[in-house]
Amino acid sequence: MVDGAKNSVLKLMSAALLAEGTTVLHNIPDISDVRYMVKVLEGLGCEAQIDGGSVTITVPAEISWNADIDSVRQFRASVCVLGPLTARCHHAVVALPGGDAIGSRPLDMHQSGLEKMGAVTRIEHGCVVAEVEALHGAEISLDFPSVGATENILMAAVLAEGETVLDNAAREPEIVDLCHMLKQMGARIEGEGSNTITVNGVPKLNPVEHRVVGDRIVAGTWAYAAAMTRGDITVGGIDPVHLHLVLEKLKLAGATVETYPTGFRVIQERRATAVDYQTLPFPGFPTDLQPLAIALCTVSEGMSVITENIFESRFRFVDELTRMGADATIDGHHVVIRGREQLSYAPVWSSDIRAGAGLVFAGLCADGVTQVNDVHHIDRGYPGFVENLCRLGAQVERVSGDE
Repeated sequence: MVDGAKNSVLKLMSAALLAEGTTVLHNIPDISDVRYMVKVLEGLGCEAQIDGGSVTITVPAEISWNADIDSVRQFRASVCVLGPLTARCHHAVVALPGGDAIGSRPLDMHQSGLEKMGAVTRIEHGCVVAEVEALHGAEISLDFPSVGATENILMAAVLAEGETVLDNAAREPEIVDLCHMLKQMGARIEGEGSNTITVNGVPKLNPVEHRVVGDRIVAGTWAYAAAMTRGDITVGGIDPVHLHLVLEKLKLAGATVETYPTGFRVIQERRATAVDYQTLPFPGFPTDLQPLAIALCTVSEGMSVITENIFESRFRFVDELTRMGADATIDGHHVVIRGREQLSYAPVWSSDIRAGAGLVFAGLCADGVTQVNDVHHIDRGYPGFVENLCRLGAQVERVSGDE
């Protein structure tokens, strides 16, 4: 059973800033990024408390507009406080965020969207700064369906005066989840899940209780683990429609896939067949599952070509797989892989959340004992990762939290 989506809960926590009072989010994952976001909210003057699978956020009438650099630099999603702070405070200073080393992710579209709504923005002293007397509606067309830019513009537009039309908007399920929560809060939004989202601003929003959508990336990760290890896994807590293409790719690789209203089952009885992939915005194949697809291809029968269209540095972890004997060649934003029956153990280093998971699964397909270092990345996206693997029969031991 997967918990709420990392790529949704952090944005929903930021959206709580838009309304004075107490917002409660349920089905939150037990990951370090949620705890980092708690620190960001506390630094802005809120009270935030995690209790089991819920987080309670109390937002005062007056909040700070300066997001603490020590908290923000820990993870990428912290930039999503930019839109809410600009809308609530008419002023925002947000340190340029840290996070995964998967390539440049500039804030140009975030800034451009706010500027079209009347804000003045700039990069200053390592921070993005936004100032405005009053936000107003605008017609905004994104150069690329950026998830982060869509989220920040949405959260600014809900309190702006007039109508905002956002074209070429991201369509991810996490965007839809954010829109559903904003509408619960009193926002007027139409078109979520499509390329065009229309927002009519309101003067005030109200705090709510909301359940976070299931994490399709975590669910997909476990599906690829089953395919790599020739296993049998049932995953619940997720709408399989959100993983339609992902599961279709596994069928092409030879897996038996069964879907249910709130989950799916993947059975891989023989060595997987090589399949080609290219990452694209939703409903295309998600870039967050590309490392898992590459890891599967390294032990599949035949040759695969994987094309990365979102982040230019997401092939960094291919070098780590080659340490383990993988036959993989990078050519620009493509990687050509000739699968091998078995990998060989080696010490490897994780560069991001999904690469870390992929390297662990590669270790399960290798001879001997593989040591995966820098596993703090995995903690940012996967609750109980080692414990879940052990329950599934894997021989995995956590030596240290930050090796």
